[in-house]
Amino acid sequence: MFRVLFVCTGNSARSQMAEALLNWKGRGRFHAESAGSRPADRVNPHAIETLREYSIPWSGRTPRGIDGLEREPWDFVVTVCDRAKESCPIFPGQPILAHWGMADPADVEGSDAAKQAAFRDAFLLISRRIDLLLALPIEKLERLALQARVRAIGHQP
Repeated sequence: MFRVLFVCTGNSARSQMAEALLNWKGRGRFHAESAGSRPADRVNPHAIETLREYSIPWSGRTPRGIDGLEREPWDFVVTVCDRAKESCPIFPGQPILAHWGMADPADVEGSDAAKQAAFRDAFLLISRRIDLLLALPIEKLERLALQARVRAIGHQP
């Protein structure tokens, strides 16, 4: 089973959705967790609502920091926001590092409908990227080729 860590700043939206999605779509093949460089007090309610809207199980994990996680064995570490990319620690064991940056839906201001639309857009982008990860022949690719392909996923619109 491949272990994946999704890292964001607050661990309250994008990384939480990515963790839930990969654990659901990749069950049996992937185990995902998430963390933040500066964890928020709670998961954004729009993220939880979006996961429920798409019938994705969510375990209710509170945002957590990355302290200590750099000592765990990860196969992949994926940052989903630029600030987390800048403050991501060094992980031993040479996991595949990739940046799948995207706009923070929590930054959207306006009506609840506008905010929910931003979370749906982020969810769908994460879902597409996870589908691309799941389609990779991971076991057959050499490390450098695998790293290049996982990183390229972050450039998918």
